[in-house]
Amino acid sequence: MKFTFDRDALLKEISIAQEIISTKNALSILSNVYFKAENGTLTIRATDTKINLETEIPVDIVEPGSTTVLCEKLLNILNSLPSGDIEFKQEDINIFIKPISKKANFKLKSIASDKFPEFTSNNSIPYFEISISEFKKMINQTVFAVSDDQTRYFMNGILFEKKDENLIMVATDGRRLAYIAKPLAQGINEFPQVIIPVKVLNIILKRASSEGNIFISVLDKTIFFKFGNYEFSSVLIEGAFPNYQRVIPEHQEFSFEIDKNELSEALRRVALLVEKKSNRVYFEITPGSLIISSQESEIGVAKEEIACRYDGEGIKIALNYIYIDEPLKVIDSERICIEFTEKMRAITLRPEPAEDFFHIIMPMQME
Repeated sequence: MKFTFDRDALLKEISIAQEIISTKNALSILSNVYFKAENGTLTIRATDTKINLETEIPVDIVEPGSTTVLCEKLLNILNSLPSGDIEFKQEDINIFIKPISKKANFKLKSIASDKFPEFTSNNSIPYFEISISEFKKMINQTVFAVSDDQTRYFMNGILFEKKDENLIMVATDGRRLAYIAKPLAQGINEFPQVIIPVKVLNIILKRASSEGNIFISVLDKTIFFKFGNYEFSSVLIEGAFPNYQRVIPEHQEFSFEIDKNELSEALRRVALLVEKKSNRVYFEITPGSLIISSQESEIGVAKEEIACRYDGEGIKIALNYIYIDEPLKVIDSERICIEFTEKMRAITLRPEPAEDFFHIIMPMQME
C-alpha cells in the first residue's frame, strides 16, 4: 500500500476521527483509524463502537490497499509537519510517513484492517434532509441543558422527534429544559421519538459547515447523518425520556422584557460573588427595574440594577445563574422576555419577539 496525500486535507479528517476514538491503548484496534486506498480515493473510518465516522479524500495512489494506524500518533505527526505532500507507505506491519519537502521519516506499527469493526451499509437507508444551519441551531439551543448524571442515563442525550409538521429537540437535566421546533418539508417519513447522544451532535455542531443540507435517518436503535463527504452513525440512548410537555407552563401571568446584553453583562459581574456550591443569584423585579444580586458567605455581596419593562407587583426570585447565562449565549435577539407566575414555579426565558425556541428554568429556594 502506497499513496501520497495533502497534509492539510488528511489532518482535518484525522482530527475529527480522534474526537470519536475513546481509547488510547496502542494495542486496541479501536485506537486506530482505518485507511483504504483505491480508485484515487482514501476512505477513512473511525469508531468507538457507538459512533462511526466514514469520510473520503482524494489521494495519489501508487499501490492500493488497506490498513489501520494508531490515530493519536498519526495526528501528532501530521500536526508537527508543514503543509504539503506526504508519502504514506506500508511494508508488512510497518507504516512509513515521509514528507516530500523535509528529510524526516516516521515509522509506525499497524494492525491489519480485517480486525477493524464492520460498518453497517447505509446505501438502502431512507433519509430525509433539512437545512444544516437549522439543524445546528437546534443543537446549539439545547445541548447545554443535557444532564451529566450517569444514573439518569435517559437524560444524557437530546430528545429528537417528528410531531405534526415539526422536528423537535428537547434537553433537560431535571432543573431546566430547552426546547426548539423547526417546521418540516412535506413527505418526511415517520420515525419514533429517540434520544441522541451528545457526543455525535457536538461533533456535527463543531465540524459541519452552515451551508447545504444534512441527511438524517432513524433506523432501529441507530441514527445516521450525512453531509458533505461525511457519514456518521450513532447508537441511540435507550430509555423513556421525561414527559417534557408537563414541564412547559400553559400560561404565565407576568412577564418582563430586558436588553439581552445588559442582562448578560450584569449577570457576569454579579456572579463574581456567587456562592460556588449553589450558583444562586436573586432577581428582584419591580416596575421598570430589575435588581440582580448575589452573596458569597463571609466574603461579600454584589448587586446591580438595570432597566426593564415591567408594571406588575414586586417579586424576588432565586435562580441558578448558569441556567440563565447559558441560554443568553445562544440567543441572537437584542431583547429577552422572562415570564413567570410565582416565585417557586417554573419561569420561561425566550427571545423577544418570540421565536421557535424557549428555555424553562426552575427557581431555587431563597436560602
